[in-house]
Amino acid sequence: MPAKRKGLRIAVVGAGIAGLSCATVLRRSGFEVNVFDKSRGPAGRMSTRREGDRQCDHGAQYFTARDPLFQAEVARWQNAGVAAIWPARIAVLDGSARTTWASAQDRFVGTPSMNAPAKFLAGAQSVTLGCTVTALHRDGRQWRLESAEQGTPAERFDIVVLAMPAPQAADLLREPATRLAALASKTKMRPCWALMVRLPERLPVPFDAAFINEGPLRWIARDSSKPGRNGPETWLLHANAEWSELYIDASAERVADCLLEAFALHGGQRSSEWTAHRWRFADTAASDEPAPGYIWDEASGLAMCGDWLNGGRVEGAWLSGRMLGKQIAPGWEVAPKHGGSRPKKPPRQFT
Repeated sequence: MPAKRKGLRIAVVGAGIAGLSCATVLRRSGFEVNVFDKSRGPAGRMSTRREGDRQCDHGAQYFTARDPLFQAEVARWQNAGVAAIWPARIAVLDGSARTTWASAQDRFVGTPSMNAPAKFLAGAQSVTLGCTVTALHRDGRQWRLESAEQGTPAERFDIVVLAMPAPQAADLLREPATRLAALASKTKMRPCWALMVRLPERLPVPFDAAFINEGPLRWIARDSSKPGRNGPETWLLHANAEWSELYIDASAERVADCLLEAFALHGGQRSSEWTAHRWRFADTAASDEPAPGYIWDEASGLAMCGDWLNGGRVEGAWLSGRMLGKQIAPGWEVAPKHGGSRPKKPPRQFT
């Protein structure tokens, strides 16, 4: 690993796959990187819920790898034992019709849970969990982070990377960087209700997962069919974006009742053992504007990355973070007399 660039400090806010990908590039380039996340563990929407002997991936369900760079990264995860191919039988359910959907693309999952790749990446980083960053404060040419848990510590950062959903980034940038906040505000993100269902025995259905084109459901999956899962029969139900938006403030009980009823129509069964989770920012609404990949303002030292900037999906998030890290890495040097850092080149706005 290159020697650390003395004095240059970078904060990455968000320990999802985009933030950890960016942090990995920056750390390998010799920067001092600190990652912050409000959750109890890394992974963002590649999360896994655990309750006793049961677990369920309630966010991202699988990922594919098309880009050669991401293919190489997934191979590294496989070699480390934190990812594997999911040989799922996937169907498309449309009313009374059922078709089997085949794809030439392998579908991967984290092993033994979806958050394993993020934990693997976080293991090489300095990560502070349970830290809800609520504001960014300019201090000379540097930044201080204010959190709900710790207030505003004295530590300063030369660069702050926001690796989070667009609406959350916009909220943090509204006062210190209005133009960046406006860019983030252009992106509309959609919600998704997730329901984790525990069953006493295996469902006799001829598929492990299905896309659904009617009713409130969009996706159902036998989570316990994924490699590395040893627990009892567990299913994950995702509601579609339109239904989730309509019922975004409904009670968990009402959501569960509606989704379990729809699940039963497709071979599932009702269960009293369930857990609901509301993703307010699950994915990005379709847009005609080209995805920029990332946003980087050298003049202020503020940046954003995430799947919402790069076409969605786990692969898009990882590539977004990597591209941003590669853009930042060659462009900064320490300004020794002033205790801060400065860009080597004239600022290039909003790449």
